[in-house]
Amino acid sequence: MFTFLVKRLYQAVIVMFVISLVAFSIQDNLGDPLREMVGQGVSEAQREALRDQLGLNDPFLVKYKRFLGNAVQGDWGRSFIFKKPALEVILAKLPATLELVFGATLIIVLVSIPLGVYSAIHPRSWLTKCIMGFSIIGISVPVFLTAILLMYVFSVQLGWLPSYGRGETLNLLGWESGLFTLDGLKHLLLPSVALSSIMLPLFIRLVRSEMLEVLSAEYVKFAWAKGLYKNQVLYRHALKNTMLPVITVGGVQVGTMVAYTILTETVFQWPGTGFLFLEAINRVDTPLITAYVIFVGLIFVVTNTLVDLLYGLINPTVNLTAKGA
Repeated sequence: MFTFLVKRLYQAVIVMFVISLVAFSIQDNLGDPLREMVGQGVSEAQREALRDQLGLNDPFLVKYKRFLGNAVQGDWGRSFIFKKPALEVILAKLPATLELVFGATLIIVLVSIPLGVYSAIHPRSWLTKCIMGFSIIGISVPVFLTAILLMYVFSVQLGWLPSYGRGETLNLLGWESGLFTLDGLKHLLLPSVALSSIMLPLFIRLVRSEMLEVLSAEYVKFAWAKGLYKNQVLYRHALKNTMLPVITVGGVQVGTMVAYTILTETVFQWPGTGFLFLEAINRVDTPLITAYVIFVGLIFVVTNTLVDLLYGLINPTVNLTAKGA
């Protein structure tokens, strides 16, 4: 396990270096950050002086070396627009995004597992056909269209749920969250459903396919032959082994959803990191854009490493220290 962890940490450092290099390379192609920082009345000489002061005129390698040196010390740059450290700005918006990802993940787990298991146990029922049809439609419809449809039906037409914003929040042990208030939960529901629509159909089909494969395995047939109760065979033996690949894929997709929140947060004006990223692009806040890309990459790397470790702990037959792991 220790050898595996060392390998993964080494790979993580390499991946993060590549991500930082790519993120930093696109800065010069995003536009002029001074356009948003100064007014039209500022002379060209003053603009050039400000460029020199901010280090924008330095060669790429000089800027990147300076960035890496500061990044390893926790300084990921200073936002031009917010006048604060970029990492501090991102972390301030992160709780809202984590709430959204948590809500979507909860919906995916509570819906995909029962529907996927039912579809595998009753492959020819009319309900299974409806579930599979729904999953195909869900995969095909983009998330922003789902979000607009939910907003139109439940906010505009029915007036049941709010259509934008995070709602009332409550500070509990230093965590400012809308999960602790009824108004916050109401604001969270529609964005969570919209975000879950990206992964929910995929997970229903994944659970179903894995369950079907496990049900045809020899040890399950042996369990039937021993005369075990139906629930013991289906849920103690089959479902337990079905969840191993689902956990692996699911852990990776949780990290993916952090990046996927951009469209959902934009439609619902949810004040999270995705909405912040779009604002940074519109206002050419290059330090904040770079910090966001690296931060999301870090989430992917950490999530993948934790999922691999968890998979090895859940399934003792997996040799994490094997060659090539």
